[in-house]
Amino acid sequence: MDRSAQTKQPMQLKGIGNSLTVLFDPKQPWEDLKQELKRLFDPMKHLSTNAHIVLDPGDPEGHEELIRELGDFLKTNYPIGSVTKPLRERERTSAKERLRQKEMAGGLFQRSSDVLMMAGLVRSGQKINAKKHFLLLGDLNPGAEVIAGGDVLILGSLRGKVMAGHPDNAEALILAMDFRPTQIQIGGFVAAGLPPSKGRATEFAHVQHGVIVVEDYLKTNPFGSLPWPEIR
Repeated sequence: MDRSAQTKQPMQLKGIGNSLTVLFDPKQPWEDLKQELKRLFDPMKHLSTNAHIVLDPGDPEGHEELIRELGDFLKTNYPIGSVTKPLRERERTSAKERLRQKEMAGGLFQRSSDVLMMAGLVRSGQKINAKKHFLLLGDLNPGAEVIAGGDVLILGSLRGKVMAGHPDNAEALILAMDFRPTQIQIGGFVAAGLPPSKGRATEFAHVQHGVIVVEDYLKTNPFGSLPWPEIR
């Protein structure tokens, strides 16, 4: 079952790893691109401090001059750390392999947790904030709210409001064993008024092509094809 709500913008900001990726159309006028950058970065100046920004025009080659000019604009107006263009596929694969080898050599599972884990019933009027991932062993009632910087996993009934990947990580997901939220948000994408599931099923919401999609977790098995464990 797919359920979706869509938010389209000429320029989009995605959180990927320790970087922020700006997806943009290189055919747009220079002034329009600057205004779009201001729209994205003005509300989050304090969150972009020392951030690594990847400017992605969508094409694997070219646009170096435009990327340089947009990078100079960002560095002049915001406290970012660095700006680069996207890695080519070979470079990206090589970088992932180096990261995997480093993680495995250092003990992949010997690290402090980024998860806020709680148990019990979250009642109406209660609000929980998690810096990164949030795991609840219990139910989230209508009128309750969770805001997390990463994934939100509800091992119970989700009937409240959830914001995952706050403020701009569209790679986050929301999972619940009984998925009936009043509203969900992933990064900058919002979905409300979702139709109820047909029977209880473990479902998860994620962003796909600018749309929040809700799918059966066990049938989709979204991480089953990964060749090795990755840290989220």
